[in-house]
Amino acid sequence: MTVLIVGDTVRTPELRHEVPLGVPDPFVYAEIDGRRIVVIGAMEAARVAGLGAGLEVRPTEEFGADEVRRSELAPRAAADELAVRIVRGLGIEQAHVPRAFPLGLADALRSSGIALEVDQKLFDDRRRRKSAHELAGIRRAQRAADAGMATAHDLLARAEPANGGLVVDGEPLTCELVKTRIQATFLAHGAIADEMIVSHGPQTAIGHEMGSGPISAGDVVLLDLFPVDLESTCFADLSRTFVLGRARSEFREWHALCCEALALASAEVRPGADGREIHRLVSRFFADRGFPTLLTKPEGEVLLDGFYHGLGHGVGLEVHEPPGLGMLGEELVAGDVITIEPGLYRPGFGGVRVEDLLHVTEDGYELLTDCPYELEVSA
Repeated sequence: MTVLIVGDTVRTPELRHEVPLGVPDPFVYAEIDGRRIVVIGAMEAARVAGLGAGLEVRPTEEFGADEVRRSELAPRAAADELAVRIVRGLGIEQAHVPRAFPLGLADALRSSGIALEVDQKLFDDRRRRKSAHELAGIRRAQRAADAGMATAHDLLARAEPANGGLVVDGEPLTCELVKTRIQATFLAHGAIADEMIVSHGPQTAIGHEMGSGPISAGDVVLLDLFPVDLESTCFADLSRTFVLGRARSEFREWHALCCEALALASAEVRPGADGREIHRLVSRFFADRGFPTLLTKPEGEVLLDGFYHGLGHGVGLEVHEPPGLGMLGEELVAGDVITIEPGLYRPGFGGVRVEDLLHVTEDGYELLTDCPYELEVSA
């Protein structure tokens, strides 16, 4: 079987898995008869060869790059022409490609008589079994997430009443301030986040509402942190919910149930376990206690409260990747890294979500998260 990937390692996780290095410009990767071949320009060739990853690095000049550069072709047409020359020069007549393979290049290759078969499962399956490099990156990212959550907890706990609101370190306590401090913690741990969820009050009922504005005494605050490790570009994922002061009875009940559901689901995690069945287990747990779920709602109804989302997902070079744990799910395999994130919500009121990160091992799982489940924070 021949494998072909064309792209850069910043936006193409299938390629980053094979070439664990940040390369911002597209290049060709192929697997032919057990050989793993990279055809790339001189600027990056030495870096790729220096990985020591068993890659056969070949220059683009070997396939007519100079002739293409001197042609009258427009830049995109020239890039396609060079890629076609490389693929044909490698003797490839047919290949398996990922779903996100560039459509324009696919048209050019097929017009040249090269057959391409989209086989995303092939690429998903190899990425699900995390390499040592990726797992190390996920661990670092999770340590950053844990530290970021501790930073948030500290800010909330130290906030004091002033001028009708809350202040900490002389500044108003806002979602934006909490995010800024968390980002600084991420950077100190070699990670960063394009975005994060720090929502409060009724905002917390909206699953991926990023959150904004001043945080008040008595507010429920939901944090969902998903930093990426700068060295490996691998993600982690962590959610916790806090209440500033004494929590309302609903939030105390919901938090206890979410923690119980998290433990219930985690106990099922092992190779061969069905992500769909674990989601059903938690859905029935919530439904038996009177909450709407995707499993029990009427057909066609848009669910906005109760447990209205999937239970979890894979994490790695993307923050959401296979396997899924939801109404559609897959069997877990050793090497998967997954989230378990039960939540309960009511529009206009608020929500609670707790989330841990688990590494599926040969005989069960390893908990990668190291963060308490405390709900009430003194403010």
